[in-house]
Amino acid sequence: MFLGIDIGTSGSKGVLVTADGTIAARAERVHGVSTPRPGWVEHDAEAVWWADFVAITRELLDAAGPESVRGLAVSGIGPCLLPADATGAPLRPAILYGVDTRATTEIAELNAELGAEQVLSRAGSPLTSQAVGPKVRWLARHEPEIYARTRMLLMASSFLVHRLTGRYVLDHQSASQCVPIYDLRRREWATDWADSVAPGLELPELCWPTEIVGQVSRTAAAATGLPVGLPVTTGTIDAWAEATSVGVRAPGDAMVMYGTTMFLVQVLTDPHPHPGLWGTCGTWPGTYTLAAGMATSGAVTDWLRRLVGGDFTDLVAEAGQVPAGSRGLIVVPYFAGERTPLFDPDARGIVAGLTLTHGRAELYRAALEGIGYGVRHNLEAMAEAGGQAHRLVAVGGGTKGGLWTRIVSDITGLPQQLPAETVGACLGDAMLAAEAAGVDTTQWNPVVTTVDPDPAHTELYGRYYRHYRALYESTSDTAHFLAAEQHRTASS
Repeated sequence: MFLGIDIGTSGSKGVLVTADGTIAARAERVHGVSTPRPGWVEHDAEAVWWADFVAITRELLDAAGPESVRGLAVSGIGPCLLPADATGAPLRPAILYGVDTRATTEIAELNAELGAEQVLSRAGSPLTSQAVGPKVRWLARHEPEIYARTRMLLMASSFLVHRLTGRYVLDHQSASQCVPIYDLRRREWATDWADSVAPGLELPELCWPTEIVGQVSRTAAAATGLPVGLPVTTGTIDAWAEATSVGVRAPGDAMVMYGTTMFLVQVLTDPHPHPGLWGTCGTWPGTYTLAAGMATSGAVTDWLRRLVGGDFTDLVAEAGQVPAGSRGLIVVPYFAGERTPLFDPDARGIVAGLTLTHGRAELYRAALEGIGYGVRHNLEAMAEAGGQAHRLVAVGGGTKGGLWTRIVSDITGLPQQLPAETVGACLGDAMLAAEAAGVDTTQWNPVVTTVDPDPAHTELYGRYYRHYRALYESTSDTAHFLAAEQHRTASS
C-alpha cells in the first residue's frame, strides 16, 4: 500500500491506498491557525505539521501494519515560509500562504526594484501576498536575528521530507510560487534576484513531486513507526496534490476545490502569465498551470452558520428550497479581502438587497451564489489568459450535498465532474508515491457523476453576475476606508 498525508489550513488528513486505488484506511486531525496580529496567519511547524503527521501515520499503521507500506508522499499548505536552522529546526512559526498579508510594503518595494512587468514575465505570477519572496524580505527586515540564523527556507511538504530523510529539497511547483526568485520558463532558481531577495541563503535542490528523494531514517522511523528505508517522494503543495487526486493532469483539465477557501488549478502546456492569476510549474515535467484562489469560501458559510445557528445539513436543505437569486440578494464574499483576480486585501464583504423578509435560508443560498460568482470571475480571467477549461472537476468537502456544485454549474454554465472520492490531497499524495514506484494510477478514483447546468438558471445568474461585478467596482473606496478603520481600531 501507499501512504499519503496532507497538512491543510484547518486540518490534516492521511490515507493508505492499495495498488489498485482502494482506500484501506483513513485518519484525520483538526487544528487551527494562529493570528497574532491583523494580517498575520501562522502555523507552529512542530505542534501542527509534525505532530499531525506522526499521529496520523501511527493511526494508519495501526490499521494496516508498517510492513505493507511501499511508498510515502506528503503535501501541505503553500506557498509558506518556514525559516529553519542548519538542522532543520524551525526558528519561528511558519508564515502561511496568501491569507497572510504582512509583506505589503515589501511587495511594493520589489515591484519598484525589479519592475512589475518583468516579474510577471519571468516568474509567471505577479508579486502578491501569495509570493514567498516579499515575506523573506519582511523576515530579514523585521526579525533580523531570526534571518541571521536561517539556513533553510522550508514549506510544509519540504519540512516533513527533511525531517523524514534529511534531504533539503523542494518541488518545482512549490518553487515556482517563490516569486520572484524562480524563473518559470527556465525552471530554475533566478539566482540574480535571489541574491537580492534572500541574500546569503542556500536555496533547496529542485526536484519533481514524483521523484524519490530519500528514505525514512532510523530517527524518523522511531518517531513515526514507519519502516526504515521507506522511499519518500518530494511532495508538493496541497492544491496540486488534490488536482492529482481527481485526475486533473491533461492540458485543458481544471479543478475547482470547495474548501475553506476556493481554489482552481488548470493544466497548460506553456506558461500564460496573467496579472490577476498565478502561473506555476505543473506537477509533471512538461506541464504548467494557471491557478486562482479566493480568500474565503467555506470560511464564509461557516461564519454564517455560527451567526444564525443550526448545522450545515439543515442550512443546505433550507437553502435548496430558495429559488435561484435568493429572492433578490447578492453576497460579495470578500470577508477577508480577495485574492485572484483582484489581489485586494482590503476588499470587504457585502450583502446587497437585504430586507426584513429575508431569513437565514436566503442568506445561506446567497453566500453560496456569491462564491459561485467568484468562481466565474476567475474562470473568465483564465480564459483571458488563454487557458480555456475543457473539463471541470469538483473536489473537496463543499461538494457534499450537491447544492453548491449545482449553483456553481448554473452560474458558470459549465458541467462539473465529480469523482468517486473527494477525500482530497492525501489521496493525490498516495498517487504520487505509487507512480514513483511504477504503479499505473490512471484508473484510480473514476468520475461517477456529472453536474449539468440549468440553462434557465444560467441566464438569470448572468444578470445577477453583472451586478455582483459592479458592486465591488462601485464600493471599493468605501471598503478601503472601512478596512483602514478596522486596522486602526485593531491596533489601538
